[in-house]
Amino acid sequence: MGHREDLLEGAKRCLLEKGFVRTTARDIVKESGTNLASIGYHYGSKDALLALAYVELISNVGDTFGAFAVTDTPSAPGSLERFQETWESITRSFVEDRPIWMLTFEVITNSDRLPTVREHLAKASDEGRRGLVPMLAGGSEADVDDATMRSLGGFYQVLLNGLCVQWLFDPDSATDAEELTEGLRRVIAGVDGAK
Repeated sequence: MGHREDLLEGAKRCLLEKGFVRTTARDIVKESGTNLASIGYHYGSKDALLALAYVELISNVGDTFGAFAVTDTPSAPGSLERFQETWESITRSFVEDRPIWMLTFEVITNSDRLPTVREHLAKASDEGRRGLVPMLAGGSEADVDDATMRSLGGFYQVLLNGLCVQWLFDPDSATDAEELTEGLRRVIAGVDGAK
């Protein structure tokens, strides 16, 4: 690996150990075995490097959702069964990848102190919304248009963030996938009943 890759891996380790706010450029240099000038040369700033490291960490978590699937043959895209299976996988990641999810809320609660990081992550947010759509509704990310990404992807992202808060705060009382699915069933029944 070269300095660029070493810095990125070192930044990931620092984020998991210290978080955004407490990680210094010197911490990253020490962890990566590089030098301070390398951060500016390869990434422009410590914050830009940390933002990229975080995006890679959270992207890897998103890639594992399917690996946690309860069954080898997922239910039909868009079905309530698929909805529940996907949320079972996601909620398991809140436990198994807790340090990475905690970083998400560090950024949210310290966004005023991390403006550069917030800017980088805001751009990555659309990618996250776009990636959630095929997991639950089927198809491929490339086929998700902007309107679907904003509406359906945004809806799924709201559920993801809300569940994440519950699971990080108190896993014992957090809504599980079965309860979430039942809630959606009740919303659908209420909408159908109102017609």
